[in-house]
Amino acid sequence: MIRKFTEKHTEILNKRQNGQHPTMSNSLRNRNEMMSEDDALINQKLPKELTLRIFSYLDVVSLCRCAQVSRAWNVLALDGSNWQRVDLFDFQTDVEGPVVEHISKRCGGFLKHLSLRGCQSVTDEALNTFAQNCRNIEDLVLDDCKKITDNTASSLSKYSAKLHALDLSSCTVITDQALKSLSDGCHALTLLNISWCDQITDNGIEALARGCPNIKVLIGKGCTQLTDDALHHLGAYSKNITTLNLQQCNNLTDEGMQKLARGAKQLQSLCLSGCTHLTDQTLVALSNFCHKLRTLEVAGCSQFTDNGFQALARTCSELERMDLEECVLITDAALSHLGIGCPKMEKLSLSHCELITDEGIRHIGTSACATEQLQVIELDNCPLITDASLEHLTGCQSLQRIELYDCQLITRAGIRRLRGQLPDVKVHAYFAPVTPPPSVGGGRPRYCRCCTIL
Repeated sequence: MIRKFTEKHTEILNKRQNGQHPTMSNSLRNRNEMMSEDDALINQKLPKELTLRIFSYLDVVSLCRCAQVSRAWNVLALDGSNWQRVDLFDFQTDVEGPVVEHISKRCGGFLKHLSLRGCQSVTDEALNTFAQNCRNIEDLVLDDCKKITDNTASSLSKYSAKLHALDLSSCTVITDQALKSLSDGCHALTLLNISWCDQITDNGIEALARGCPNIKVLIGKGCTQLTDDALHHLGAYSKNITTLNLQQCNNLTDEGMQKLARGAKQLQSLCLSGCTHLTDQTLVALSNFCHKLRTLEVAGCSQFTDNGFQALARTCSELERMDLEECVLITDAALSHLGIGCPKMEKLSLSHCELITDEGIRHIGTSACATEQLQVIELDNCPLITDASLEHLTGCQSLQRIELYDCQLITRAGIRRLRGQLPDVKVHAYFAPVTPPPSVGGGRPRYCRCCTIL
């Protein structure tokens, strides 16, 4: 529909715009002329300004349909003011370069937010045209646009000085040159997602940090070539960074994290999941400098111990969300420290922390966060917890969800008692089917389906 619509109206749009979107006075004049040709009752009764306002709430598909109702509605539906925010994800298999070019000519300077997520046929050429026509773009999503290269970043650098947020995740051809281009021309950039762009190295991060000092959010999941040098550059030049995601960047060490923490004191959200070389020294560095931390995700950081979390809880009292999945060395002592030092905790994941017992859950259930703050607790594969842990959580009046998969000592009776106290809580658990008894008469043993699969 998008392609058919844009091709059908390209000639009209070109005549209207002539490379520039019209002034509002010309636009209103065109609307008046078209309205005189349309005698429908709704167009006579409803002021065109009000119709235009109504159209401003419609999505792309609805605008396309309205544009085919009448000549008057065509003018209003195609007005650039209705196309400030465009998301083409639902049409990703159909969207090709010409569609993007037509949209850019239609919208011109009105367009501020464009998502091409999953549009794998879009090329650098189309985005070059887009950048030239839509110079007021602020938010651009190119997630999984596989044909995008460094040339697109070069075009954005030349024409998109107002760009604030850019998503290049899974654009696997992107290299350091793209970040260097962005650093030269997109100085207003505050959010960049380069997840799974595995050709990015420390050099690209250095260029970005130096040229875009306003960066607040950097998401670099799976950028496996990044090392401690990248953290050093961020700590030195990105003083305003508040959110950093380096999941599975497993070349990072404590030394780099210490350099980052010293400079990035505004950090509020940090993801280091899968960074297996980190130890308690990283947690100590965060406790020394990053006192505004609210979200910490360290799933799979198997060298963290109770001592590290004791240091963290001592100074990071703003923590609200923690993912400690597979931090296999922590014990009930860590939960005791967190219960005392983190009164704002809302979500806590302890999945696969196999040393946690009912005593540790008691510390959480009786802590300052329990009554009003704690909403989610995940205890998958914690083999030592029993129904007693559920009893300790009955005082958590804000609890919305609890995960109990593969907790072999949890019973249905325990869950029923918990729901008796907290009727709105969602409990996710799994109970293996009971194996039926052997058949009488010494016949062939019968097995449940699970045993058969095994």
